[in-house]
Amino acid sequence: MAIIHKATLSPSKLELIADYLPTQHWFQTSDSAPELIGAYRFDDPAGEVGIETHVIAAGGHIYQVPLSYRGYELAGAEEWLIGTMEHSVLGKRWVYDACADPVYIKALATAILTGQEQAKLIVDGEPEPRPSTVTVKGSGTLDGGVPTVSASAPVSGSGVTIIDAGELRLKVARVIDVDAEAADLSLNGRWAGQDRPVPLAAVETR
Repeated sequence: MAIIHKATLSPSKLELIADYLPTQHWFQTSDSAPELIGAYRFDDPAGEVGIETHVIAAGGHIYQVPLSYRGYELAGAEEWLIGTMEHSVLGKRWVYDACADPVYIKALATAILTGQEQAKLIVDGEPEPRPSTVTVKGSGTLDGGVPTVSASAPVSGSGVTIIDAGELRLKVARVIDVDAEAADLSLNGRWAGQDRPVPLAAVETR
């Protein structure tokens, strides 16, 4: 489960994303401000890193922006630091492109290989989990025994980010094609107005 605090963020997540997107070569220049379609989270078993992926609309395209939130800097990941924000409950948070964060890489691979869904959202003071605005599910059926993954520098091109992680290669869609066919081992998602599952990421064994 993902624990959500009722907090004020400065700057907001969408403000950080709006500054980040134009710096990425897979983003198509748009005069319209990015709009949030929805988001989904994975759980960090250690409870230290927030893992949240945003689905964003801008200029007639749909983008996927995975972020990780940390209470400290991630060593060696300066290139993938999107910015920092002040969280009224947790304090200063370092926000990274999650494709360079080993906690996200492990969570994504596990979800795909084992058929996991998005994390339940437990909000402070609310008796029931909050529904996720994007629902996802992995296509795999592996019962435990997920291979050890190692973080490596992500490489982006043609709207896809590739992460070589030991025995696995992960492919994360940056530009979402709602008509694409899912790979054998994939993470597929839906949101309001998108009833057909859309492939968001995939795993290949190496």
